[in-house]
Amino acid sequence: MSEQLNPEPRLLLASASWGRKKVLSDAGIMFTTQVSEVDEDAVLAAAVDRDGDQSPAQTALLLARAKAENVAQAGQPDGTVVLGCDSVFELDGTAYGKPHTAQVARERWQQLSGATGILHSGHWLIDTADPAQARGQVSSTVVHFSTVSDAEIEAYVASGEPLPCAGAFTIDGLAAAFIESIEGNFQNVVGLDVFVLRGLLAQAGISLVDLWK
Repeated sequence: MSEQLNPEPRLLLASASWGRKKVLSDAGIMFTTQVSEVDEDAVLAAAVDRDGDQSPAQTALLLARAKAENVAQAGQPDGTVVLGCDSVFELDGTAYGKPHTAQVARERWQQLSGATGILHSGHWLIDTADPAQARGQVSSTVVHFSTVSDAEIEAYVASGEPLPCAGAFTIDGLAAAFIESIEGNFQNVVGLDVFVLRGLLAQAGISLVDLWK
């Protein structure tokens, strides 16, 4: 009887984020997507009840884990490695997610103008062949914003770009003109740090190059 070979690793991104998908595609990584069905508010509330207040970085990792676990438990084929991600923006110690509405985005940008914050992206990786060995890591990048006029804020909010983005901005879009500099990984601000992914895969015994197209 011939020895059965282990299936080739298959990366499954538990996210609908176009930014994360672009990061993986630009890095030449083969992947598919499946959107998680996670009630983020309920997950966070349960964690606060159990462990107390969560820092912005802890929140990012907590939600990334919840998304990965939700998708991994949905009966994936052999060889599937699930990656969950979540981004949280920290300003003056307060965590900010997606603004969703124009009014909230406008208020956020009045705070961001001339300020410095931190974008935390949580990454959680589950090899469905051995889910007990799941692992995670947070990547954090400092973002320095320029002073932005009221007219620029109105134009940016009207574009609709900030509404679905953690912190009400994205560095690879229109808001790039308002960001003076960053300290840390650029891709992380988009929502997925490929360097972190490489390390998590290596811990699972998988080489990132095996996922190249």
